[in-house]
Amino acid sequence: MIWGSLLLQKPSSSRPYFGALVGRVANRIKNAEFTVNGKTYQLPKNDGNNTIHGGLIGFDNVLWEVKEQRSGRKPSIKFTYHSFDGEQGFPGDLDVSATYTISGDMELRLDMEAIPRNKATPVSLINHAYWNLAGEGNGRDILSNSVTIWASRYTPTDSHLIPTGQILSVKGTPLDLTKEVIVGSRINKLNSNEKPPGFDHNYVLDGPKLKNGLRLGARMKDHWSSRMLEVWTTAPGMQFYTSNNLKDTVGKGGVIYKAHSAFCFESQAFPNAVNQPNFPSIIVKPGQIYKHTMLFKFSVDM
Repeated sequence: MIWGSLLLQKPSSSRPYFGALVGRVANRIKNAEFTVNGKTYQLPKNDGNNTIHGGLIGFDNVLWEVKEQRSGRKPSIKFTYHSFDGEQGFPGDLDVSATYTISGDMELRLDMEAIPRNKATPVSLINHAYWNLAGEGNGRDILSNSVTIWASRYTPTDSHLIPTGQILSVKGTPLDLTKEVIVGSRINKLNSNEKPPGFDHNYVLDGPKLKNGLRLGARMKDHWSSRMLEVWTTAPGMQFYTSNNLKDTVGKGGVIYKAHSAFCFESQAFPNAVNQPNFPSIIVKPGQIYKHTMLFKFSVDM
C-alpha cells in the first residue's frame, strides 16, 4: 500500500521523497533564506528560487543510525542522525531521532524529535509516505477514493506554492474536504499550476485534541478494497498531495508510478513559517525539544 523505490534516491530537485523523513525544514522556504536573531542564512535553491524539503541533500539523503530496537507486544525501532552546524545552510548542531512503533492492531506510530545543541534553528520534520490503499501494482489510481480533512481553513499560495501569509476559509471552494468527497470530483475544479492538476495544499487543522495531544487530521477510503487510513497528529497543518508530479516514475518491482496513483498526508508546520510571523513559529532554541507525532490507523470499512 506504500509506494517506494528499491534504489537509493540520488540528490535531485525532482526526486519524489518516497517514504522519506524530511528535514531539517520540510516543504518550502521562500527565496531560500531566513533570518534568526538578526542573522540571515542562505540555503541551497532546489525548487526554482526557493528551498524545498531541507535543501539539495536533506535528511532523506543521509545515513541514519539504528539506535534501538525493541520487540514484544509493541515492537519499535529508533533511528538517529546528527545534523551539523551549517549543514545545507542551517544554523547549529541538531540531534534528531525518529521512532517507528507498531502501537496497536493495524496502527503505526511515528515519533520525531530534534534537540538543538548550540544555536536557535528552524525545525519542521515530516513523513513523506505515498499511499495507495488498493495495494502495490494494482494499476488503480486514487481518484475514486473518498477523502475527509478536519480543517476549515487553509494557507493559500502564490504560483510557486509559497504561502501568501493569509489563512482563509475553505467554505464554498473545491478545497472544502470537511465532509467526505470523492477525490476525482474536485481535481479539475482546483486552481492548480501543476499539470496534471491536483491537491498540493496545506490545511490548518482544527479538530479537537485528545489528552495525548493527537487529533484526527485526515481520512482516506478506498472503496475498491474497503481499506481506510486515518492520520492523527500533533502538528498544526496537513499537506494533502495527490502525486501530481509523478511522471512514469519506476518504483518497487519495476512498477510505473503515474500522476494521481497515490496520495500523501503530510502533517507539518506551515510552509515558509520561518518567514511568516503570523504562522506558528518553527524556531527551536537550545534547551527546547522539538516533537512531532503521527499515528497511522488502518481499518476495513464494511
